[in-house]
Amino acid sequence: MHVLQISWEYPPHIVGGLGRHVADLVPALIEHDVTVTVITPQLRGGESFERQEQITICRVAIPPIDTDDFPSFVYHAGWHLEHAAHALFPGGRPDLVHVHDWLTAEVGITLKHHWRVPLIATIHATERGRGRGDLNGHRAQHINDLEWRLTYEAWRVIVCSHFMARQIREYFTTPPDKIDVISNGVHIPPPPFETPAEWVAFRRRFAADNEALVIFVGRLVYEKGVHVLLEAWPRVIAEIPARLVIAGTGSAFDELKWRAAELGVPVEFLGYISDEDRNRLYAVGDVAVFPSLYEPFGIVALEAFAAGCPVIVSDAGGLAEVVQHELNGLVVPAGNVVALANALLTSLHAPAESRMRAARGAALARAYYTWNRIAGEVKALYDRVWTEWKAGAWGKEIMRRA
Repeated sequence: MHVLQISWEYPPHIVGGLGRHVADLVPALIEHDVTVTVITPQLRGGESFERQEQITICRVAIPPIDTDDFPSFVYHAGWHLEHAAHALFPGGRPDLVHVHDWLTAEVGITLKHHWRVPLIATIHATERGRGRGDLNGHRAQHINDLEWRLTYEAWRVIVCSHFMARQIREYFTTPPDKIDVISNGVHIPPPPFETPAEWVAFRRRFAADNEALVIFVGRLVYEKGVHVLLEAWPRVIAEIPARLVIAGTGSAFDELKWRAAELGVPVEFLGYISDEDRNRLYAVGDVAVFPSLYEPFGIVALEAFAAGCPVIVSDAGGLAEVVQHELNGLVVPAGNVVALANALLTSLHAPAESRMRAARGAALARAYYTWNRIAGEVKALYDRVWTEWKAGAWGKEIMRRA
């Protein structure tokens, strides 16, 4: 089976969970006898063309256009992605087309109708969800309309959590039997330090030996709730010596730094960090905090699990499906400053219990959230769609003419 995956993000261009998802899913699929071609914009370097085993990567250079309207740029890029797809399949077609989010919706829909093959869509997040139920302006309405059209045109819709399945049904009236819930996954990283001395030296970059170390890793945007963490932080350090490290970039970076200074609390903003440093931070941290206001899945919690770091999350979206309160982490109501501060103090005052919860989280990551299992579920869905397509008439006239 040959599947064309079209994604706005692919290494080295990764912004969030979408890019990490595609980057991990694609190599796992070849273990299930799927040949994958990936088409993605060449937005942050990388070779224009790569081929390895059953994987072909085509990064398409997108000529600049004179616009500050991001949806218009996406539409412009889609035209170039579509032409690249035709060049990759001269006189032929893939068995299935699989796209991710609204960013590649139009090119996927166009190719579906041109080749008359099934379209599969993974919806990683929704514009209305990011707006906490609202559509704020013309751009948001345009993205929402594309999301609806994608769910309508797709043969199957994949989401990463039951929370997202409910949102897709509510926002787009997508039939429940058209939606498949397939979780995200995580790789278990190797030990990030060779010696205890390396562990100590790295930790001392951020906190003294008598201080607790609290970590946030993720995009610095409103829906990640970092402002809630900053508001809770004075309550924590009034009771226990602790340091807060925030790693990541995003549109709220400057605003959050300003708010931390206004509160008069010491916070270290690291900006972008590599995956290796992220794993080192989790290894030396006393707790990782993810206080999201909107979170379709929460792959960051899995990454902390995989590194053996205790976690505190909000009950937003899919996070509460991954983290079970007092079993493998602590869960607090989204946006509740007092509850978040109390959970931080609970975790930091009882490190042994926190580490026990972290060990259960690590065991869950190793046993269940594996990319091999997830790729197997995706392959089973591909097989189901392929079987249904073969049993029908749509698209067969092209096959007969070929």
